[in-house]
Amino acid sequence: MTYREELTLAMDNLAGDKATRFIGYGVKIGGRALGTLKNVPDAQLVETPVAENLMVGLATGMSLAGLRPLVFIERMDFILNALDAIVNHLGAAQRISRGQFRPAAILRVVIGNRHKPLYTGPTHVQDFTEAVRLMVDFPVVRLTEAGQIAPAYFEAHEALWRGRSTMLVEHKDLL
Repeated sequence: MTYREELTLAMDNLAGDKATRFIGYGVKIGGRALGTLKNVPDAQLVETPVAENLMVGLATGMSLAGLRPLVFIERMDFILNALDAIVNHLGAAQRISRGQFRPAAILRVVIGNRHKPLYTGPTHVQDFTEAVRLMVDFPVVRLTEAGQIAPAYFEAHEALWRGRSTMLVEHKDLL
């Protein structure tokens, strides 16, 4: 299977859990997350404005309410806008609350394309994976081959049950 087919299958599998919510801009309107959410029911899609900090904050709250959120951030460059919510809320709430609160989300982050179909420029292809790894105590995993996708998303979904977040970093050039 191709990288895109694996991503679509992984999203379909996550959607089988009715508590999963897919949060972000372009998840319901304008592309359905690069076409990978085409089979996911509308009721599980939460379209947001372009506001990454809001998206992660929303996911944190939804997690505390018993849902299992996946946040789709189409360009890693804008993860910088979400770092407050990622580091100080999603990543620290369990430690700060001494285990009373255990929010968890899957952060699906895409590094922009350099080659196809159009190079979007230097501000849309930055990779902050290593920097984020230094700031959080949950896994940050690069998905560089199609065969990594299904196991990584399965593990990330299982980790939600244990109150543990995961950031999965995709590469748009591989789609």
